[in-house]
Amino acid sequence: MKDRYDCALVWFRRDLRVQDQAALYHALRSARRVYCVFLLDRHILEALPRQDRRVLFILQALQSLDGQLKALRPGSGLIVRQGLAAQEIPRLAAELGAQAVFCNHDDEPAALARDAEVAQQLASFACAFKSYKDHVIFERSEVLTAKNRPYGVFTPYKNAWLRKVDEFYLRAYPVERHAQALATDAPSTPIPSLAEIGFEAVELSPQLGRGCEGAETLLDDFLDRIDRYDSTRDFPALKGPSYLSVHLRFGSISIRRLAREAWQRAQGGDRGAEVWLSELIWRDFYHQLMHHHPHAMTRAFRPEYEAIQWESGPAADTLFAAWCEGRTGYPLVDAAMLQLNQSGYMHNRLRMVAASFLVKDLGIDWRRGEAYFAEKLLDFDLAANNGGWQWASSSGCDAQPWFRIFNPVTQSEKFDPEGRFIKRYLPQLAGLPPKLIHAPWLAKPLALQACGLALGHDYPAPIVDHAEARARTLARYAVVKSRALPAPA
Repeated sequence: MKDRYDCALVWFRRDLRVQDQAALYHALRSARRVYCVFLLDRHILEALPRQDRRVLFILQALQSLDGQLKALRPGSGLIVRQGLAAQEIPRLAAELGAQAVFCNHDDEPAALARDAEVAQQLASFACAFKSYKDHVIFERSEVLTAKNRPYGVFTPYKNAWLRKVDEFYLRAYPVERHAQALATDAPSTPIPSLAEIGFEAVELSPQLGRGCEGAETLLDDFLDRIDRYDSTRDFPALKGPSYLSVHLRFGSISIRRLAREAWQRAQGGDRGAEVWLSELIWRDFYHQLMHHHPHAMTRAFRPEYEAIQWESGPAADTLFAAWCEGRTGYPLVDAAMLQLNQSGYMHNRLRMVAASFLVKDLGIDWRRGEAYFAEKLLDFDLAANNGGWQWASSSGCDAQPWFRIFNPVTQSEKFDPEGRFIKRYLPQLAGLPPKLIHAPWLAKPLALQACGLALGHDYPAPIVDHAEARARTLARYAVVKSRALPAPA
């Protein structure tokens, strides 16, 4: 293939790996010399709390990425810059004499605006901006209805996704065979520490591992038990999930790699792999929703839900704080929030339970919960987080019916029957027998005394009565019935 560019720059973002990396592959095939950069974007970093596990995860992933590049071609490596994208990426491209900047798509509204600004600056000195699909299997308008419209219901979308997918869409980009194009004179820029970029020390679970190496270890472990995924995934005390979500979020493992593993095993009749593949398809579904309906990232997907009157004022703020801090008096909800606060992770089943409780037990706007998850979750992804919260609040695309309200006690009894997960985060409840741990307030005084537990002192009483809250929610959502609009196709 004849070189089209003498020099190109690959801008890494949420794709922190060299294997099966679309933009890197296309750059290596298109240019004689290829440099690689990651920008610590001041616009993003300044909005984060000073203790943020995601920043540490990224810095560790950059160390891994730098090592992978050097392994591909000795003398190469990762350039790390700090600043604003619209300034630093064009400045570096000009310094290097690059004729093109390669990157992978990021369809979040803010990212699209950022990329448009970068592309405009690059065009001022005839430098091309080239972007590729890498974060999902099917994006934007690749899976449409027979009427050439985006899907608004998951199951038909999933069926269309499965009809379309094949080995072509899942095959890896063979980056390694083109590695000789990596430049060996990249400016030396050590990857900074947390302190050097203004962040405080935090800890990450060792289970995550570092960068791509950590992702590979997690994947190997998960593939040994993927056949049980369908029966274990909903139980937070069990080792059911893949725990790969943060690696998928930052691209330290390829979505094509994961979907290929799931699809091939599902083809062979593996029920666990089939269910996991469905979860990966949900991710594509939410991303195509974000592309076609960007308004849903800040407002209800279904406009009639904007008429709901949420609780507000000091009383609502007090309830919200109790939810955030794991002080609701409902053990499964509190354990879930403590897991999030202490680790940056929350089990998927518990995300649904905690979200439902905030919206339909406490009557608090789903956007407040979404924002809290966005701040705390290691694997925060705008499309998926928004989709999950709007599903729980019934305002979203293919969401649960508005009159469906999770009972936090029955959810606890069903998915943590022995209270093992609860005890992990609420050790003060460890003395309660399984039949009482899900609703300690129902225990008789002698039973509480025998466990050394004083409600209101060692553990809070419920901040709301679920039955009463359910009635209030049905009344609150009644406005939707009178304004209901046809669901999107």
